[in-house]
Amino acid sequence: MIATRFHQETFTHIELIWHEKQIEHWIRFGRDVSERILDRRRRILSFAPNTVVAYVRWASGDFGTVVSRIGILRTVRRGEAFSTVPYVRPGGEILLRAAGWPRVERVLQAIDVVEQTGIDAADACPDHWRHVHNRLVAGEVPRSYSREQHRAWLLRKKIDA
Repeated sequence: MIATRFHQETFTHIELIWHEKQIEHWIRFGRDVSERILDRRRRILSFAPNTVVAYVRWASGDFGTVVSRIGILRTVRRGEAFSTVPYVRPGGEILLRAAGWPRVERVLQAIDVVEQTGIDAADACPDHWRHVHNRLVAGEVPRSYSREQHRAWLLRKKIDA
């Protein structure tokens, strides 16, 4: 699917792992452009620049969950600044980051709210995910994403293009 090495280097690659009830990394939303299967438990999804992706990482130990994290990030274009994120190459612009199951669950609920309006969460304005992050950090309830906000975002994107 990827024509040349140059094109492959412009993508962001996220490694997914699935060891049932031990380590589970998955994409909650985001549109990949290619997939490479490494083995029966690992694969790499590639995303075009400027794609918004929700990446969940969970791990369990002998006494229950030891890691529960979600990050919503925007994949970057070549030359853009980015933050490093485990299992994400090269990295991305972090829009939201949450750790601990109660916070991760609240982010998943916020994603559900966006999708209940009929909008794909990957298409929502990146500023909404920053808002959700800031509200959760402050211990507040994030505002819902509305169709009006989404319409304004789409118009703003059209003007910036």
